[in-house]
Amino acid sequence: MSEFIILIQGDAQRWESMSEADRAEIDAAHRTFRQRAGEAILASGELQGPRTAVTLRRGADGEPIAVDGPFTEAKEVVGGFYVIDVPDREAAVALASLLAEARHDHSGVQVQPLVDHSAEQRAEAEAREASAPVAG
Repeated sequence: MSEFIILIQGDAQRWESMSEADRAEIDAAHRTFRQRAGEAILASGELQGPRTAVTLRRGADGEPIAVDGPFTEAKEVVGGFYVIDVPDREAAVALASLLAEARHDHSGVQVQPLVDHSAEQRAEAEAREASAPVAG
């Protein structure tokens, strides 16, 4: 199995002014997605609007500084996500195509595999266990 992130992108102003019918269509598609994906969904969420975001960037002294907003020049922003565990890219794309945002003219859905760091994480955990003092 492979893990993928599905990023739901769109025009925040269009989302904010969306009709009830459009919102209902999107919500119905997400219900269908969740039913079909089932336990393959590892995490999901809808993000609050971009005005609530904070971006950390390197400041003049090399330390991070916080800047309000998503700090991007793009009109589209990420509005939500799913992390799924499916057999392959084709399965991830098939599920993502169920989302209404893939059909709207003001949004899109990006599917991207996650890097598998499980071997490194297991090695780090084993190293911590090996160096832990023995109670006695």
